[in-house]
Amino acid sequence: MLNLHGSKFLIFFLFCYVSFSAKTVKTNKDLQNCIFSAQPFDTLIITKGFYICDSLLVNKPLTIIGENYPTFSGNNKNQILVISANQVSVSKIKFANSGVSFLHDNSAIKLDGVKDCKITENIFDDNFFSIYLAKSQNCLIEHNRIIAYNKRQTLSGNGIHLWYCRNITIKNNFIQGHRDGIYLEFVRNSKIISNRSKNNLRYGLHFMFSDSCEYMKNIFEKNIAGVAVMYSKKVEMTENQFLNNWGSSSYGLLLKDISESNIRMNVFKKNTNGIYFEACGKTNIVQNKFIENGWALRLMANSMDNVFRFNSFSSNTFDISTNSKNNYNLFENNYWSEYSGYDLNKDGIGDIPFRPVKLFSVVSEKNRPTLILLNSILIKILDIAEKIFPSITPENLIDNKPLMRPTYDKV
Repeated sequence: MLNLHGSKFLIFFLFCYVSFSAKTVKTNKDLQNCIFSAQPFDTLIITKGFYICDSLLVNKPLTIIGENYPTFSGNNKNQILVISANQVSVSKIKFANSGVSFLHDNSAIKLDGVKDCKITENIFDDNFFSIYLAKSQNCLIEHNRIIAYNKRQTLSGNGIHLWYCRNITIKNNFIQGHRDGIYLEFVRNSKIISNRSKNNLRYGLHFMFSDSCEYMKNIFEKNIAGVAVMYSKKVEMTENQFLNNWGSSSYGLLLKDISESNIRMNVFKKNTNGIYFEACGKTNIVQNKFIENGWALRLMANSMDNVFRFNSFSSNTFDISTNSKNNYNLFENNYWSEYSGYDLNKDGIGDIPFRPVKLFSVVSEKNRPTLILLNSILIKILDIAEKIFPSITPENLIDNKPLMRPTYDKV
């Protein structure tokens, strides 16, 4: 056994070995040879310049830093950088022109089966896929600017793409012009925080079969189809903004087969559909703002056991639309700008219930061309009559305790 002094000497020796064995190399030469000749945990500083890269491979732990943003170009042929080692960090490099392929997911950076990698402060310009993670864990994607320019979905990949990953953090990125800004499939325990995803060709965010994930404080704006979350459970959606997602098939948020989730303190403003629910259950929709949407909520008959409380509905064409005469969800303590009731005891809660489903919203749900009659006086008269004597709208879809003014501090 080592004595105390011997143990201290061994620890000091190991510390010095680890600290001084890694080195910093500044290079403007052949990048692949430089990477292959580097020692694990070296730092490579890439001088400013233009580098043609064809599937440049990083197969050991390295820190790669660009000096004044050198350009790594795929020359519109193949992918640019492939990372197959753990603990790789890449920052301050411009990645451009990875090749379009209908057989391979060509990307600017691909992380394949790795852990503890960081992709930070890079610029991605006109790539097929920009950042692609497959079977990876505990990685950070932060402060990247990701822009593509294709006009068709078939010619564009995703900005940030995750497949079979765990514990990934995607934070403070700007993404524009891809097919989907951020895409997750078979992902677990990951966080999407404070990103801005706009003007993408399909969804600003799209994930499927991805349980126990969280996205918060993101802005999803002017995406062709909005945001879609499908076939997942235990999803936390908090303090996001869904803005100006307009079009015949556009949504602020499309939910399909979602359960045991929370949608809280989000803003849905000027979307064709604020939230569309299909086959969703046991989800809490609390403290959200729905402002100037076409349909604030579209609630399909197969969505049950959801709770809507302390939300604010203001100036929407339709607050709620449904395709069923029955309702198996709870609406309580929401604010409705169209509510015209009274509050005699001044407790902030309306004394008469509110029916948020208009007759015409049910009619137009089944026959869209009737929307041309939206502002006719006849339709308004029929809506008033339907609220008094419900015959087509669901009689039990009702807020028995409507709020007299919007509030967001309730739990």
